[in-house]
Amino acid sequence: MIFVLSVLSGWYINQLKRDTNNILKANYNTLEYSRNMLLALEEINSDPLAYQVFQKYLQKQQKNVTESGEKEATDNVSVHFEALKKDTGNVFLQSSIRKDIAELMQLNMNAIEHKSAIADSTAETAIMVISVTGMLCFIVAFILLVNLPSNIADPVKILTESIRQIANQNYKERVHFQSKSEFGELAKSFNTMAEKLQEYSESRLDKIIRGKKRIETLIDNMHDPVIGIDENRKVLFVNNEALKITGLKKDAFVGRLIQDVAVTNDLVRDLIRELIKPDIISPNKEPVKIFADGKESYFEKEIININVVPTGEQESRFIGQVIMLRNITPFKELDLAKTNFLGTVSHEFKTPISSIKMGLQLLENEQIGTLNDEQRNLVHGIKEDSNRLLKITGELLNITQVESGSIQLNIRFSDIKAIIDDAIKANKSASEHKNVHIKVTIDDNITKVLADSEKTSWVLNNLLSNAIRYSYENADVDVKVFRNNEHICFSVQDYGRGIEEEYLDKIFERYFKIPGTKKQGTGLGLNISKQFIEAQGGKITVKSELGTGSTFTFFLKGDK
Repeated sequence: MIFVLSVLSGWYINQLKRDTNNILKANYNTLEYSRNMLLALEEINSDPLAYQVFQKYLQKQQKNVTESGEKEATDNVSVHFEALKKDTGNVFLQSSIRKDIAELMQLNMNAIEHKSAIADSTAETAIMVISVTGMLCFIVAFILLVNLPSNIADPVKILTESIRQIANQNYKERVHFQSKSEFGELAKSFNTMAEKLQEYSESRLDKIIRGKKRIETLIDNMHDPVIGIDENRKVLFVNNEALKITGLKKDAFVGRLIQDVAVTNDLVRDLIRELIKPDIISPNKEPVKIFADGKESYFEKEIININVVPTGEQESRFIGQVIMLRNITPFKELDLAKTNFLGTVSHEFKTPISSIKMGLQLLENEQIGTLNDEQRNLVHGIKEDSNRLLKITGELLNITQVESGSIQLNIRFSDIKAIIDDAIKANKSASEHKNVHIKVTIDDNITKVLADSEKTSWVLNNLLSNAIRYSYENADVDVKVFRNNEHICFSVQDYGRGIEEEYLDKIFERYFKIPGTKKQGTGLGLNISKQFIEAQGGKITVKSELGTGSTFTFFLKGDK
């Protein structure tokens, strides 16, 4: 009898499920799509994304046509919507779409009523058949229930209560059945499960919590500001140093989207600019200057992407980012102290060097007395060393000026020929010593350049000096001036050894010297030249090929 009741119940439930599924699958989905399309239609004038939402549910409805006349109504909606996309402000089209959707909903409402009536009829038949069969089964079941031993019901009650305790996270609950029947095996399995849950709760979870607290304490005690966000840019954690420099409280930071925090905080907005607009990246990665601890402090920003490989998977998954600010203020202060020291020492060197040069001029004056060959050689050596020391002192003064950011420029229209003549005159002795011929070529109609003549002459002098130094005996050095669009270009080309390609991107770095060269120098000249040219709004480049020589070119604004 129980088997018959089960079969009948299952069959009728199947029938009811089929009837209701027809309603849910066909008609209810259409009503849901229609409702969402109406909502999207209301937002079309204010939200540009509403067109996409409307299109999405229209496509779903086009795949869900089941009733007579539904396809025509859906097509009308599609036609009017395509027209609305072309004429967004047409109120008549919006009204037509509402009418089409209303017709669509009415068709499905009528279908729901019809199918509901079919389901009601099935349900009434099922109730009647199952009631009769159920009554017979109940009589049999009641007789069995009265006569079955109570030891069947009691274990079920005990087990049910124990399961409830486990559900309430009371993992110490145990079931004690003395019977060796199926209930005894069930109790044994239940107790094993409870022990495993208790072990997991008391050990692994505790370790995880302790590990989490340990990491949070470590981050909070870091001397550098740290901000952690998840893949949706929600702030997960922020340490005390980050709160200090931003001036925010933890409640106003953690749990919020970082772009929402940035709306009211300029510093946070600067920190996340690369996250919001990845195409805007600072090329030089200048340190972030922040007023902290009662003084201006400098920080290096680093954004670290966090990728993990989930358990059981092979590909890594992005789960968030960490924004770290390294405090480099002490290094900045040391660098400034070094710059001031170099500036002071270099400036103090100039006076004794000038005295030495004056003494050398007196020694070379034959009216005071004649020197023998050995004395002249000694004076010549001292003169070369003093000139070299004076040049190094000048470079140190220039580099301190560059590092301190106090380059003084006097940009005006300067005579190009005068700049070149000054540079050639300064290198006349060196070129004559190696018999290097300097060729100057200036394009027609080019006479002036908008530049600081002193700084530009210094750069050209340095490039020309390098070209002569690295040229062979009896070689040529070409100095050319030509126009390139709105720029005036100065180029110095030598035909010496040349520079290896691997060093071309380092040649303008401070203190860099090409390995293997025996030429003396501080490694500052090209770096100072680059700073001087860029300070005038220009740029300097180098082209070189090993064995054929090098060409240094700098670009400045023209005379027009």
